[in-house]
Amino acid sequence: MLILELPSLGGVQGTNLMNEEAGGEETDMIHPFGVHADWNESFYFNFYDSENDYCGFMRIGLKPNKDEKNMFCFFLSPEGEEIGTRVVEPFTDSQLSVEGLKFDRIAPDKEWRLRYDGSMKQTRGSEVHRLNVSFDLTFKAINKVFDYRESDSGYSDLVSHVSPAEHTEQFGKFEGTATIGTKKLSISGLGERDHAWGTTDWISPSTWIWLSGQFSEGLAFNFTKLFIGRETVDAGYIHIGGVNRPIVKVEVVTQVKKNGGPESLKVWLMEADGKMHEIEATVMRTARLPYAGSIERSVSVVYETLARYRMGNETGYGIAEYLVRER
Repeated sequence: MLILELPSLGGVQGTNLMNEEAGGEETDMIHPFGVHADWNESFYFNFYDSENDYCGFMRIGLKPNKDEKNMFCFFLSPEGEEIGTRVVEPFTDSQLSVEGLKFDRIAPDKEWRLRYDGSMKQTRGSEVHRLNVSFDLTFKAINKVFDYRESDSGYSDLVSHVSPAEHTEQFGKFEGTATIGTKKLSISGLGERDHAWGTTDWISPSTWIWLSGQFSEGLAFNFTKLFIGRETVDAGYIHIGGVNRPIVKVEVVTQVKKNGGPESLKVWLMEADGKMHEIEATVMRTARLPYAGSIERSVSVVYETLARYRMGNETGYGIAEYLVRER
């Protein structure tokens, strides 16, 4: 077992997702596109249904200057299966729809509808099959949208050229139905959504860690720890008693599997007033998503994992995402 100890403490115009009568907020819209080749706007959602023991995560990204819309959508099943799909198609419009996956904003900063209908690859060990999958889910926000700028940790200044300079987070409740092969599920669980826009290059950071966890409707957290050269940036929040409390410093120690993915981790989160929160996590399931970078022959891998969190006497669940540059 390895131990990874991370350092301590002008282009085409976008379009609004809904008409002006809906009273859309600035963060819940497609923004004017930048001119950089890697300019990106993305929307991401994840959830965990503890009763069915199913985890889901999905993302739609717009890269107009590379003539690209992309998506991934995955489920991690209680049987240890990875069920998912990744698609890239030409950029034809700014709609949040790629092949069978579609995101619709119902109320700005409050509610979204997520739908999918199509085929996914089912992987369990060396066995690979195709499954028909469909779902219709609603995300309803619990907390106020959190802007990473509120952490005031130099996030925007340092990452503006390698990762989305603008980044918002929010947790909430997911409900709806899903059909995965022959299984019909009523989905109910907590999860996270994020929205990022700016220049994105998956290969420039040497590592990033993005964690989200929900213990209850009154207790949740999210943070990013980003490594660019010798610099690190920490940003995120912990939600307690109905309030988002900005996180300004994060320390992480990770136990790593032989395949490079995380196995367990210990986290310390520090608020602006110095208050500390200690969280431990065990990885339950993992999906491995490789990305080719803009540097010749470079590859990064995103490990999207379902984690069980412990904070004091509280137990929660969520995603522990690790990006690691392999070459």
